[in-house]
Amino acid sequence: MPYIVLIAVIGILFLQLTGAIPLSSVGGPLVIAAAVFVAALALAVHEAWTRKRGVLGWIVNIVVVLLGAFVAAQLGEAIVIGTLALLRPLVQVEGSLASTGGPLLFVSLAAMMAVTLLGSWGALWVVNRWR
Repeated sequence: MPYIVLIAVIGILFLQLTGAIPLSSVGGPLVIAAAVFVAALALAVHEAWTRKRGVLGWIVNIVVVLLGAFVAAQLGEAIVIGTLALLRPLVQVEGSLASTGGPLLFVSLAAMMAVTLLGSWGALWVVNRWR
């Protein structure tokens, strides 16, 4: 699990560095959401494969991980926005974070990916306790 989170964080930062995440109002969030979606699916597949789940187990893993990702993304957004609000006096941010760029954007992208995947893993952990 830690390897998946590390690879996903490196992947989202690589996408930002190469300019694959557009600065448009729709394209950028869709690319980020697709990256989170793929990372969450990798988490579900890894857990199902290593625990040798059946077909129903694979379906449950995928559904639970995606629901956990959606909930954790909302919580992660609140955490990142609160942190950015605290850092606003220290860092010059003019306009949106995407258009400003810089290290703050990279930190927020990495934090969002990590929090979302940890939320997915937490949801999967809760369901595994019930199995």
